Amino acid sequence: MLLGDHAVVHNRPCLVTAVDQRMEATVTRLDVPELQLEAPGVKVIGYKKSLKDLGKGEIPKGAKFVEIAVKNFLKKYQFKGGLRVETSSAFSSQVGFGSSSASTVCMVKALSELTGSKLDNKSLFNLAYKTVIDIQGVGSGFDIAAGIYGGILYFVGGGKVITPISVANFPLIVGYSGSKGDTPTLVKMVGAKLKEYPKIYPVLFDVSTTCVETGKKALIAGDFEKFGELMNINEGLLSAYGVETETLAAMNYAARSAGAYGAKLSGAGGGDCMIALALREKKKDVEKAITVAGGEVIAVKTNAEGVRVEKSLQ
Repeated sequence: MLLGDHAVVHNRPCLVTAVDQRMEATVTRLDVPELQLEAPGVKVIGYKKSLKDLGKGEIPKGAKFVEIAVKNFLKKYQFKGGLRVETSSAFSSQVGFGSSSASTVCMVKALSELTGSKLDNKSLFNLAYKTVIDIQGVGSGFDIAAGIYGGILYFVGGGKVITPISVANFPLIVGYSGSKGDTPTLVKMVGAKLKEYPKIYPVLFDVSTTCVETGKKALIAGDFEKFGELMNINEGLLSAYGVETETLAAMNYAARSAGAYGAKLSGAGGGDCMIALALREKKKDVEKAITVAGGEVIAVKTNAEGVRVEKSLQ
């Protein structure tokens, strides 16, 4: 998430980029009508459930998004037999880089291919977004859109608008705070504050909208210095929402002091990651500053490709 965190849940726009830390799902047909899941990255091994029982009973945390994605797909599209799913990821689910959404996107794309449904990107989004809402109850879907479409997107909550933005080079640095944020809890907390302060929070969300709209123009113009300033303004809003932590704040200030144009937390906050925008000649200084402040630099490239089929086994 580049700009617009939390406000996007309340029908405001945001800017988001896909990164090149990929998740892979190998999905094969079974003769028996059951779901088999092997996802060692989230400690799910040897999981089996009859297709007619999907969504029922206790579901391991690491299996929820895959299982509910399959359930929702089967409500709309016919499928004979069962499925075996094996997942692996280039990043830890603890980092908070949209791993749950990535696994959901993998599943709906694979099922679209296996059944010959050939769903377009918006149909993929709608199914994946429903899955996330069914599980979390809240969310805007920006990470699902990034996983499907790739690149840098201008996005309005719930997928009302999904517009790709062409940016040749975007020099982003990512730092992990060392702790996992609880997205649904934080989103609900900000929603509760909106109800408590109905004359304040909409104004903050409107400022966020202005940051996003201005930032979109800055990106298109290649004005990274201005975009960095907007990141800093957005971080002030996130602090006002109450989702900034001491560690994230320290990492942000350290990055700016080391020469970054801007730095902010990325996503729900309360942990997970921050991002900094810096020229190549400042990259090492900014990375060192983030590390000294208590963060862990994660090597990523932005503007990455979205979901793709590596190999069809039909």
